[in-house]
Amino acid sequence: MSILDETDMQQDEPEEAEPSQTDPNEFPASAELSPAPEHETGPRPDTTAVVPVTALQQYLVEVRRYPYLSKEEELQLFQEYRTHGSREAAVKLIMANLRVSVSIAAEYLHTGADHMDLIQEGNVGLMQAIKKFDPSKNVRFYAYAAWWSRAYILRYLLHTFRLVKVGTTQDQRKLFYNLKKEKAKLERDGFAPDTKLLADRLNVRERDVIEMDQRLGNWELSLDQPIGEDQDSTLLDILPSHQEPADEQLADHQLKTLFRAKLAEFIKTLEERDEDILRNRILSDQPLTLDDLGDKYGITKERTRQLEARIIKRLRDYLKKDIKDFDRLRA
Repeated sequence: MSILDETDMQQDEPEEAEPSQTDPNEFPASAELSPAPEHETGPRPDTTAVVPVTALQQYLVEVRRYPYLSKEEELQLFQEYRTHGSREAAVKLIMANLRVSVSIAAEYLHTGADHMDLIQEGNVGLMQAIKKFDPSKNVRFYAYAAWWSRAYILRYLLHTFRLVKVGTTQDQRKLFYNLKKEKAKLERDGFAPDTKLLADRLNVRERDVIEMDQRLGNWELSLDQPIGEDQDSTLLDILPSHQEPADEQLADHQLKTLFRAKLAEFIKTLEERDEDILRNRILSDQPLTLDDLGDKYGITKERTRQLEARIIKRLRDYLKKDIKDFDRLRA
């Protein structure tokens, strides 16, 4: 189909998209997918039919027009693709295995994702499989391609399953892929899938299991969603703000402005040594030590500490006279 023929074969593979760490080239022959029975080549769907034909139905009819390849045909096409870079050989390999994406995509329809979107993501995985496949491993291509197709479908679900991403780290992706599967497996074996057991089986922290379980079990609500059918207000309108009210912000700004003005006036009342201690010890982001100031003025560390305490007390008393909300400023 044209949409696949024109697809760039050099797309980047997904970061951590694989559902497991097992190399598919090492799958035993018994693990291969059984090829679906070949369908006879039929006519294209009649677009003028009275009963409407969906895009998915048209696609499935097109897919059935391409039979599976024999092992010998696969090897010959891969030889052409690897040796001569034949785009035509790569397209033939993909077309013959489009049913793989269709089959795997059907397994994830319960997520609510669009069937065609899942199929197309699986087809992108087929293209990656073309680049990665090693015929010398004695594994049929459709078995290997199924592994990549599933990886891309899972990556798509992980990124679009909900508005807020549920898996961003490697451990979270592992949980996303395997948590529900492991729960079902434990229940089949007669075990209660509690948090500790799941964490041990998946080799993650219990806290991670709890968080992922909560994320998968709850759906997001749009903040723009109306509160009621006859109301224009949204959820965003009733959410409490973490910012201070505008009047309090203005009051704080005025208070700080007043403080800076009074501080400048206070500094003018100090002697040179006291002003130095205030600027470079009390108000500085990188204050000098008591020893440094003591060495500078030839006094002891204890005397320097006493001078510092006296300056702070004078400053407090000076500001309290003119700033009624001084205690609020200190907070």
